[in-house]
Amino acid sequence: MSNKPHIFLVEDDLSFGAVLKSYLEINDFEVDWVDDGKHALPQFNKSSYDICILDVMLPNVDGFTIGAEIRKLNSVIPILFLTAKNLRDDVLNGYKIGADDYITKPFDTEVLIFKLKAILKRGNGNQPKESSDYYQIGTYLFDFKLRTLERDSSKQKLSPKEAELLKMLCDNRNELLPRETALRKIWGDDGYFTARSMDVYLTKIRKFFADDESVEIRNIHGSGFMLEIKD
Repeated sequence: MSNKPHIFLVEDDLSFGAVLKSYLEINDFEVDWVDDGKHALPQFNKSSYDICILDVMLPNVDGFTIGAEIRKLNSVIPILFLTAKNLRDDVLNGYKIGADDYITKPFDTEVLIFKLKAILKRGNGNQPKESSDYYQIGTYLFDFKLRTLERDSSKQKLSPKEAELLKMLCDNRNELLPRETALRKIWGDDGYFTARSMDVYLTKIRKFFADDESVEIRNIHGSGFMLEIKD
């Protein structure tokens, strides 16, 4: 039995679907591909999958409808939507259904691989903290090594300290990150001036996520900070 992550792919573009399936398989994924929305649920019920990649614009049954039906059958399987559109309403619709991510065509296939790995690692409760260089933060993909924050075609380069601070927040997602812990690890001391410096960096990081309502970096009064990502 294969230990490769098993992907359920629904994509009606035959040439694109064939290329994407081949690329995913080269990158150590096992892929079942369906090219018509009406065949999606019967195929989904035939096997066990680790993640779904659903094109939104499909013949007969659209990707959002398929996603909603899959959610009724399986409340935890990750779902990533593919679309040629870049409309805010479509993005919101996908997340209301329970999408884990959303990528707009045309896209960099390497970014898709990063997104898939980040989603799968996030869903694996046995993963130790600080095990990843890639993090899915709401609608953004954070690459710690390259110090980039990416969504669709936009990419933001982070400074070394911004990247280190964001990684610490990600590694403690939905948990308290003590102020002193971050100061000592990144700045080397927890004095007044370094604390003010960290506040400046936090303000900048918050601005990066200002247009994503699912992401919030909260101040926990007198204690530290918490990165909250709404599912």
